[in-house]
Amino acid sequence: MKKLSLKPKQLLPDGTRKPVEGYAKYTNLAFQMLAIIGIGIFAGVKIDQWLILKFPVFTVIFSILSVAGAIYSAIKDFLRK
Repeated sequence: MKKLSLKPKQLLPDGTRKPVEGYAKYTNLAFQMLAIIGIGIFAGVKIDQWLILKFPVFTVIFSILSVAGAIYSAIKDFLRK
């Protein structure tokens, strides 16, 4: 039975990582944050439309909560890696 070996992370000769890995990690983080904030705002707008409110209360609340959630997710990701 053959053992499957995982490839080690690609390192440059001086022992540092390739710059592309860093760009990919932060690009992924940015898209993840945009998705969280976008979904929160979309949900707030739809709830406000459904309830027919004069002031967009749920849009404001969900916007703040989604930004806080995106920041929490980013910090958690930074601490993990």
